[in-house]
Amino acid sequence: MSIFSQGLAPAPVNHVALTPLSFIERTAAVYGQYPAVIHGSIRRNWQETYQRSCRLASALAGRGIGQGDTVAVMLPNIPAMLEAHFGVPMIGAVLNALNVRLDAEAIAFMLEHGEAKVLITDREFHAVIAGALALMANPPLVVDVDDPEYGEGQAVSALDYEAFLAEGDPEFTWQWPEDEWQAISLNYTSGTTGNPKGVVYHHRGAYLNALGNQMTWAMGNHPVYLWTLPMFHCNGWCYPWTVTALAGTHVFLRRVDPQKILTLIREHQVSHMCGAPIVLNALINMPDSAKAAIDHPVNAMVAGAAPPAKVIGAVEEMGIKVTHVYGLTEVYGPVTVCAWHAEWDAQPLAERARIKSRQGVRYPTLEGLMVADPQTLEPVPRDGNTLGEIFMRGNTVMKGYLKNPEATREAFRGGWFHTGDLAVCHADGYVEIKDRLKDIIISGGENISTIEVEDALYRHPAVFEAAVVARSDEKWGETPCAYVTLKAGFEDTQAEDIIAFCREHLAGFKVPKTIVFSELPKTSTGKIQKYLLRDWAKAL
Repeated sequence: MSIFSQGLAPAPVNHVALTPLSFIERTAAVYGQYPAVIHGSIRRNWQETYQRSCRLASALAGRGIGQGDTVAVMLPNIPAMLEAHFGVPMIGAVLNALNVRLDAEAIAFMLEHGEAKVLITDREFHAVIAGALALMANPPLVVDVDDPEYGEGQAVSALDYEAFLAEGDPEFTWQWPEDEWQAISLNYTSGTTGNPKGVVYHHRGAYLNALGNQMTWAMGNHPVYLWTLPMFHCNGWCYPWTVTALAGTHVFLRRVDPQKILTLIREHQVSHMCGAPIVLNALINMPDSAKAAIDHPVNAMVAGAAPPAKVIGAVEEMGIKVTHVYGLTEVYGPVTVCAWHAEWDAQPLAERARIKSRQGVRYPTLEGLMVADPQTLEPVPRDGNTLGEIFMRGNTVMKGYLKNPEATREAFRGGWFHTGDLAVCHADGYVEIKDRLKDIIISGGENISTIEVEDALYRHPAVFEAAVVARSDEKWGETPCAYVTLKAGFEDTQAEDIIAFCREHLAGFKVPKTIVFSELPKTSTGKIQKYLLRDWAKAL
């Protein structure tokens, strides 16, 4: 036995479960009067925000919600969403932030699969939520959020959010997790097959990735963070916890509006924002007079398809510094970054953009990253040419998929998380994605399953065969492109007919933007050759 282990066992004095809940307690105690929330005319400091989070936790506990129970939220980027990120796990419950772009059927599945006991929902989504609840045998308790900055929609419940908070105690003594492995949140990913998979996060991972964000971006104290990224997406990439830890200011934005973004940046001296390249693209297409609103340094973190060189150049001319990151729902959002070297600043714009398009290196809080053979897990040569799959491991990898041990085992096979993304590794160790192993389409930062879209297409009475691939799109990064073979007798079917049909069966962002009527290329065994379809799509 080592002399350093004798009588030095972990104890409460020197070993405490890591949890991002500690961030808001400290910030409220140290910077209680500092600004925490800006939402339209609403202004709240950190003491008020902490008390509201405690009230939410207390009110939930008063309704019988406790450790291991799921509380779902269907909310845009509003203060109630921030409060849920603390108030729900304060009682050991699990936060399930729902994708507000999904349809009633998908929402109903998630509520039932996650066994949600409570649903907190904004009035904007009343139609979808009403449809989802109608599909459920045992619907959850519903709390209605009437956001004063919206003023439309209808209540789905008589239980108002503010009245619900009034049931709670602002001095509520919340529960520190006994084990940092305890679940903190549940996020659904559409994946590539069948129903969505429920990704389970733990307190330790949320804590570490929140710190990893700050370290990677060198955000410093009191950042002013604009919510251009949907907060439901990987728990806002853990930024609800990051910005809170730094006693920053959360500036909320219900929906992406380029003029509103520029106005808020100037009014509140926004220092940081995140999102898909589509957000940056929208900004550079604004009139010069509007873009002149940015009169101070702004940092933008972008994930998904890397912005083209002309976009990066135009954005940087506006005074926005772009940082490119990469991650997945299964790893708490971004966990790799194209870590910048000062000597690259001297490179021409096109070369800087090429370097910046790489997915880069691991966060300090991710323990392992490699590009390797998908079967043998042998790392590929660092030649910038040999394809392999990206693998990750560390404390910011999910606990696993809820109620799906088989999918979890497959995802963790060999002791690494299999991302399903194909990439090369350059001589300097920087990773660059080249393709997606399972054909996922990333449109505006959202994952789209090609199988789900194909399933909808096959429901059309005129469709004989269908296959969907990604097509590059200047605005969205990628959009679904459907290749369709029509049945005999339906040759007069138009692309508009197919698109209209898909709108009835899919969430709007999943509907194919391009329909091509064609025979589908196949192997000798009858398998559709999607790699050829991808090549065809590039030529459209």
